[in-house]
Amino acid sequence: MSAPPTTTGAARERRARVTYRGAQRIAGPLVFVQGTRGVSYGEAVEIECGARRLHGRVLEVGRDLAVVEVFEGTASLTLDDTQLRFLGRPLEAPVGIEMLGRTFNGRGDPIDGGPPALADDLRDVNGVPINPVARDYPREFIQTGVSAIDGMNTLVRGQKLPIFSASGLPHDALAAQVVRQACLRGEESQFAVVFAAIGVKHDVAQVFRRSFEESGALARAALFLNLADDPTVERLMTPRTALTLAEHLAFDRGMHVLVVMTDVTNYCEALREVASAKGEVPSRKGYPGYLYSDLASIYERAGRLRDRPGSITQLPVLTMPNDDITHPIPDLTGFITEGQLVLSRELHHLGVDPPIDAPPSLSRLMQDGIGEGRTREDHADVSNQLYASYARLREIRRLVAVIGEEELSDLDRRTLEFGARFEQEFLAQGPYENRSIEETLERGWRALRALPEDALSRIRRRHLERHFREQ
Repeated sequence: MSAPPTTTGAARERRARVTYRGAQRIAGPLVFVQGTRGVSYGEAVEIECGARRLHGRVLEVGRDLAVVEVFEGTASLTLDDTQLRFLGRPLEAPVGIEMLGRTFNGRGDPIDGGPPALADDLRDVNGVPINPVARDYPREFIQTGVSAIDGMNTLVRGQKLPIFSASGLPHDALAAQVVRQACLRGEESQFAVVFAAIGVKHDVAQVFRRSFEESGALARAALFLNLADDPTVERLMTPRTALTLAEHLAFDRGMHVLVVMTDVTNYCEALREVASAKGEVPSRKGYPGYLYSDLASIYERAGRLRDRPGSITQLPVLTMPNDDITHPIPDLTGFITEGQLVLSRELHHLGVDPPIDAPPSLSRLMQDGIGEGRTREDHADVSNQLYASYARLREIRRLVAVIGEEELSDLDRRTLEFGARFEQEFLAQGPYENRSIEETLERGWRALRALPEDALSRIRRRHLERHFREQ
């Protein structure tokens, strides 16, 4: 039972600070405090135990009970000596354009050896919900320089397009390549990158850091790193802290911001751990029943506003447990976002990198961001034909495994030739190879020229006459 509260603040605070001495229970990263009054959900908390000062936020409130998650962990806390000070305000993070070029932990504290960031303001890490009526529809094409994305799963400014990967696949290298190469064609505008590492290994963080430095992107990037040996609870704050800065840069400073988050699966694992410590009844695979709404509170912070020039585009990366695309994390993510890029272990083993698997990959906003005036008038037709022909290739390869290649028709053999060209010349791409959309479409045409003209049923006649015949 905690001791009676003692006031330590004054009216100058938004609400007088109240300190509670003693905790009822400590479980994992959580501290349970009984006898609380006037405590709010999401409220910032300072925790003291001896000479240590920790930070946390209110995770759950009841009639006389508050549950506090401690970002630095509870290993050093004791029931009797712990003091908790409820600050009467939501958890806030610093935001400012001077944070670009810097590296922070998941709470927004600098960890690059530099001075504290010169912040323009402190903002609630939960953000402000965007009125759906105020949203502007995403239409502008973002050129990533990666053919499998630009040609067949186009990224549009303001979109959220996750990468579905698996352990051992080069998803981080792909995300780093997109960060290095992404640009808005024909438009001079301020562009920034906010990178959030969620429970990743040190070498993964180093890959991104080195990539930013070598490409010169570090000057326009802010890194938020929660590494594998950092506190688990801090992983729940890392994407929110990063997105708070992104919202300031986009909607206050008018910048176009690309937010890369890896690995969202580690975030969900931390959420499950905290829910288990609270004693909540688990849902699918042990995850809490509110996993969907929690992920939505992160993903839906992307977009554009009608009366603001900036935008936030999200590229979250998640690894599918056991390569299972029906697992709750990719399953729910697919419902919230506008498509997905699915990486294939089979293509990776064949030496095709980045191994973006065409059939299950999808960009739901692609048709609104391509075509004449944005990319090229033949873009949609080329993409549709590549999809159709590659799906036919998969069927023929299964047939070859049964009857052998000798029994195939001439069209089937030419489809196999198309598949080899498509995988080796279109999908396969070096990590520092930056292709324009024109080069991507020409590579698509070169692959399609392996097929007879009458087999290209998805392409209109005027495009065939202009592009199909070799120059």
